[in-house]
Amino acid sequence: MENIKWGIIGVGDVCELKSGPGFQNAPGSELVAVMRRDAGKAQDFAKRHGVPKSSGNADELLNDPEINAIYIATPPVYHLGYAKRALAAGKHVYLEKPFALNADEARQIQVADEASPQKLCVAHYRRRLPLFMRIDELLSSGQLGKVRHVSLQLIQPEKDPLIASSEQNWRVDPSVSGGGIFNDLAPHQLDLLLMYFGTPEVIQGFSLQRNPEGTCDDCVSGQMRFTDDVLFQGHWDFTSQDGTVKDSCKITCDQGTISFSFFRSPTLVVKSNQGIETTTFDPPRHIQQPMIETVVSYFQGTDENPCPSSVGVQVMEMIDSFISSK
Repeated sequence: MENIKWGIIGVGDVCELKSGPGFQNAPGSELVAVMRRDAGKAQDFAKRHGVPKSSGNADELLNDPEINAIYIATPPVYHLGYAKRALAAGKHVYLEKPFALNADEARQIQVADEASPQKLCVAHYRRRLPLFMRIDELLSSGQLGKVRHVSLQLIQPEKDPLIASSEQNWRVDPSVSGGGIFNDLAPHQLDLLLMYFGTPEVIQGFSLQRNPEGTCDDCVSGQMRFTDDVLFQGHWDFTSQDGTVKDSCKITCDQGTISFSFFRSPTLVVKSNQGIETTTFDPPRHIQQPMIETVVSYFQGTDENPCPSSVGVQVMEMIDSFISSK
């Protein structure tokens, strides 16, 4: 099969360890070129990571006949434009989250995707991490009985090591990110809820800005009702002033509970009539690599799409529902 030869548009800090090496290590995959508006920094990345080509101009990657897939790792404001251009240039697309600035732009990406013979996948890479795959197995098996409700809390300061560093704090500039830290982190969580429970039937939420010097809403609360009467309650607060940090999710079933963290702990705790089972799943060194390997197989035609554009649209619709109703 033809190797997937990648070009990265927006080769920033996230690409250093979390994603970039995964394109080099995945079977059937090669990282051919990287692009950043600062051509010198793109060249530096290429030199340090052994990438043959670098550029300060995205057109050079889009027009490169050697490249057959593009990883778009820019801030969300550029996702719609680059996704449409990459598909039009005959390249497959792996698109970072948040999928777009908002649900409207997400739907435009989906339209472009469905009209193109090329393939597109959303980088909700936690779908392929062992911890979250094990939760999916538990829920699918039904061994804990019917799911009743899901409770999620994510509380932390705005400046936290969990947030990838960047030269400009674009993640709290809604014109660039679509919102605040909620928009950056919640897609991972909401995507997994979709994978576990399907499309929500009802979505309600509201948000507010607690930090008077902030630039966007930093506290979000949301409720959803999924099929089979699964009720969800989520709370996100990025204004912790006393050092409080909490990252927890608890799924309550008829015959037990499943407790885990989305970001900070690889430990899964399952309580049932048989007792308490605690399992720790060590994350891969390059955390996106399992997803990248599946995406490569999908692009080669040997696997299903692990996260299609329709899911990206659903996640953005959920986000917009939570932060638009005040």
